[in-house]
Order: sequence, then C-alpha cells, then structure tokens
Amino acid sequence: MAAARTAAAPPLRRRAAVPLSLSLRKRKMAARSVCRAGRAAGWGLLWGPRPSAALLTLTRKRGAATYAQTLQNIPETQVTTLENGLRVASEESNQPTCTVGLWIEAGSRYEDAKTNGAGFFMEHMAFKGTKKRPGSAFEKEVENLGAHLNGYTSREQTAFYIKALSKDMPKVVELLSDLVQNCALEDSQIEKERGIILQELKEMDSNLTDVTFDYLHATAYQGTALAHTVEGTTENIKRLTRADLASYVDTHFKAPRMVLAAAGGISHRELVDAAKQHFTGAPFTYKGDSVPALAHCRFTGSEIRARDDALPLAHIALAVEGPGWADPDNVVLNVANAIIGRYDRTFGGGKNQSSRLAALAVEHNLCHSFEPFNASYSDTGLFGFHFVSDPLSIDDMMFCAQREWMRLCTSTTESEVTRAKNCLRNAMVAQRDGTTRVCENIGSHLLHYGRCIPLEEWEARISAIDARMVRDVCSKYIYDKCPAIAAVGPIEQLLDYNRIRSAMYWVRL
Repeated sequence: MAAARTAAAPPLRRRAAVPLSLSLRKRKMAARSVCRAGRAAGWGLLWGPRPSAALLTLTRKRGAATYAQTLQNIPETQVTTLENGLRVASEESNQPTCTVGLWIEAGSRYEDAKTNGAGFFMEHMAFKGTKKRPGSAFEKEVENLGAHLNGYTSREQTAFYIKALSKDMPKVVELLSDLVQNCALEDSQIEKERGIILQELKEMDSNLTDVTFDYLHATAYQGTALAHTVEGTTENIKRLTRADLASYVDTHFKAPRMVLAAAGGISHRELVDAAKQHFTGAPFTYKGDSVPALAHCRFTGSEIRARDDALPLAHIALAVEGPGWADPDNVVLNVANAIIGRYDRTFGGGKNQSSRLAALAVEHNLCHSFEPFNASYSDTGLFGFHFVSDPLSIDDMMFCAQREWMRLCTSTTESEVTRAKNCLRNAMVAQRDGTTRVCENIGSHLLHYGRCIPLEEWEARISAIDARMVRDVCSKYIYDKCPAIAAVGPIEQLLDYNRIRSAMYWVRL
C-alpha cells in the first residue's frame, strides 16, 4: 500500500490543452502494474495466500451450529430418587468447576404471623457452625477448598449451594448434609445474628424498590401467608428463640422436600453415591398431622399508599393476579412482558427503542425507569409493572403504561410477538451461563414442576405463540380486572383507585 501511495504522488504538471504523450502513459501504466504486483507480494509475505470463497464457506459450515442443534446438544438432566424421598439431579459437562446445592420447599409462605422470619433467621444460622464443625470452623473449611458458599430464602423455597472444583464434589455434598442436618443453633450465635438481621432490616428499608414490592404482596394477598415478608418483622426477629428455629428445621428440612442438584464437571453416579452416604439419615417422616401444606392465597384488588413528600422519586407497582408456575399461560405472559420491554435512563438508543413504552418515556420524560414482572408461585402469581418517576409525571406514566396493557389485549401485532419471542429465547439461553445458574434451574424446576423441563421443550412452547394467543391470554388476566397497587414516596399525583380501575378496560363501539 505504501508503494501505491508513492506512485500516485506528486501529480505531473501539464498544460490543460496538451494531451499526455504515449510514452508517458506507458510509463504510468507500468508503474501501476509494479504497484499491484508489489501489493500482492506484500500480502503473500505477511499473510500467506488468500483463501478462496468456497473454502471460507466450507469452514463456516463446519464450525457453525444452528440454534435448534444447540438446544438438542444440551446435556440431559439425570434424576434419581433415594429411598427416603430425596431427589438427586445433575447435569454433566466438561467444566473444571461444579456447583452443588440443596433446594428446599420452605419459605415465608409456610410461616404464620408469629413465626414469620424464622426461615430467614435460619438461613443466617446455617453458616454459623454445625455440631461437627462448631463456630467458624465450617466457613474456614469451605474457604480451604477455595469454594464459594451462598444461600437465599424466598417465599416458597430456601437454597444453600457451594461452587467448588469438580474434584471436591464429594466433600461439598458432605458439607451440605452437615449444614442442614446438624446445625448447631448455639445461643451465643443466635444473639449475634439477631443483631445483624435487625441491622439488615434497617438497611432494607432504604431500598424503596424492595419496600414497594413487599407492600404490593401485603395488599394483593392481604390476610394470607403470601402477604408476609421474607425477612419477617422486627418484633418477630427480636422474639424468635432457639426452640422456634429448631421447630422450623424439624418441620421443613425433610428429605422428600429437598432436591440435591449439581451442575458442572461431575458424575451423576458419584453424586448419587455421595448422597446415599451422607443423606441417608435425613428425616422423612412427620409426627401426627404436622405435614406442612400450602393454604390457598386469595388475590384482592386493592391499594396501599405510603406517601412521603421528602423523598425525591415515587416508586409505584401495579399488578393483576397471574398464573402459577405450572400454568402454560406463563410463557405467553413472559412474551407479553418482552413486548412491553424495560427502560432505564442509562440505556442508549433514545427515542429509537424497540419498546413503544420506552420510546414514549424518552420522548416525554415520563419516568426514570420501568420494568414489567411476572412473579409466580405454586398456585397464583403477580403480573404487572413497576416504575420510578418524578412526582409530576406519575399520572402520565400510569396512563401510558395502562394503555400499553390495553394494546396488548386488543391490537398486538405479529412483528412485535416475533421480536419478543427472540428476546425471550435470548434470556432463556443466558440462564445457562455458568454452573450456578444451571444448578439453580435444576433445583427450582424440580420443586416447581416436579421435573426439569429441557430447553428444547421451552423452545417449542415459545414457537407456538402468535399474536392472537398473546391477545387472548392478556385479555384473560388483564382486561377489566381489579389491580393491586403499591405506591411509596411523593405520590400526591397518583389518581384515585377507581380512576385507575376504570383504565383497565376500553369502552369500544
């Protein structure tokens, strides 16, 4: 390329009326040929011969796999049920690490008003030593493996999981069995964790998004167990005793209510052998009629408002009753949420957002952020949206969001559904990023569905959705339904509940 630039400059001076001589033209043509030859030689010296187009096409075909082929090549989830009812499930891969965890059918929905918070308290105590490994010995042993220990509690499930090297899988299973079967529950540790949890509750009050969703559950499921917060009340945390925690463990930490899940570079047979060795003694019977059962949680269209004009922004959530985990309508509603999309002021794109509601939010400065949600439980759910806005933009944002809901019920287009299905596919495949996500999917699926649903089946369900199906399902759950509303902050502009309820349908002629 340098030779070409040298040959082209400087331009020859000539008179406009006098043509170039034949010899000069020949010299220029010869110079161009030399430049082309030099460029070709330089390419050959630096990069070698150029591959042909046919060879490039063949290489691409050899190395590429279609989306459908990728789904078919995902390893199968193997499930084995032990004699005591413990389900052992795993997905094998060639990863050097693995994640092994216990998913337990226990959470705040299984608590009453007096024991609310026991599950969250127990999650804290599980990491504070066992009868075999008192004090901090348990955490030190996990650290010596170079492993990562974590856990969480939700309204319907509790999980403890460890990410470690694949060769340490038997040791990880032994640690998890010790954690749930031999928790020490020392009085000194209970008092120490009590203070930590009370401090956490104060910090959680500053997270207005979490506060709004707790209020939403409190009003939507008022008078039922789903109205309880996962963390419990301050009064309960101060009052819970060692006997309460021991009773919670004895009631819920039973083998038939547990799933031992693993993903990564492990062998299912070795996992089952380790489970038989360490979980054979896990209790699986109940005394009398103490078997915990889920009572039906009714949905109530209602509202709760916590006005505080000292706060800079308003947090508002609106939801209708959605389906439970196993209902096939869940997939359609997830497609509907993908049509609505999500938005935050930090997003790029400006007015060119694919989501209509996001484009309106940018154009008219309606909100700082919004996001739809579909929170499912065993037999019910909350389908809605949450947004954060300035005090004087609440009415406009609520109007646009509810109008988007009505449009889903009446005039969803095929192009929107196609885009939303692709978004949902992308989110579905992204859940396989890392052994921890895969392990969590396995444990949660076995608790929610009784089996691990392969991605190929999810793909078939998504592909079957069309615009008519989205309109019908949205009309079933949204159109002319009483919503539940939770609002926190400077919410003076939020309209009366009856006005919001009247926007849940259109008067069509």
